[in-house]
Amino acid sequence: MDAFAQHARTLLGLHLNRSQLEALERYENELIAWNLRFNLTAIDNPEKIRTKHFLDSLTCLIVMGRSPSERVIDIGTGAGFPGIPLKITSPAIQLALVESVGKKAAFCQHIVDSLRLKNVTVLAERAEAVGALPAHRQQYDWAIARAVANLPVLVEYLLPLVRVGGKALAMKGESGLAEAHSAENSIRLLGGCLNQIVPVTLPGVEDQRYLIVIEKIAATPDQYPRRVGVPAKKPL
Repeated sequence: MDAFAQHARTLLGLHLNRSQLEALERYENELIAWNLRFNLTAIDNPEKIRTKHFLDSLTCLIVMGRSPSERVIDIGTGAGFPGIPLKITSPAIQLALVESVGKKAAFCQHIVDSLRLKNVTVLAERAEAVGALPAHRQQYDWAIARAVANLPVLVEYLLPLVRVGGKALAMKGESGLAEAHSAENSIRLLGGCLNQIVPVTLPGVEDQRYLIVIEKIAATPDQYPRRVGVPAKKPL
């Protein structure tokens, strides 16, 4: 974990304490163990887990700030990325993890319980369904997603969950700039405004990454998100 901790300091200015590093190491071990039984992630090498999952997740702090204390919802979290690494390193956040695949949601709950993470809710639901629930609709300071869908689709998952004045964060690869351009209409229709696009380079990873931040400037119209499956089939 020493190299990972050094990268976190160099790239993010983040100084992780021993208990945080131990929690990440337990998370890593459980991910590898569960992955032998369930297909949680294609990345199962410890070094790659630390860079492509943990460090990549923590790059959210570049735009969120080093010590966020806000309500955060992570859509399509899979095995808990980026939400759980963010919670481990920024324990003040109130976190909701949304994952429709049962075994992945169960793994997230296992990690939350094993690490005794407080103020974390795991929802085994589709994003469209969660976005229609009064307890979650327009309730979050940040709605975040990594590698879930193309941005014109993704904003319909994220923006209904964000309060006016809050922000959505899409973690994107090399297609990020083109996706941001193609999502302009969707963003505007759902009450958002493109706030910033931040390029990110991870150590030892050639692919360019982008953090696309969308500010919520108006309430999302009541008809969005549309019912489950429609956003992906008919992007706005």
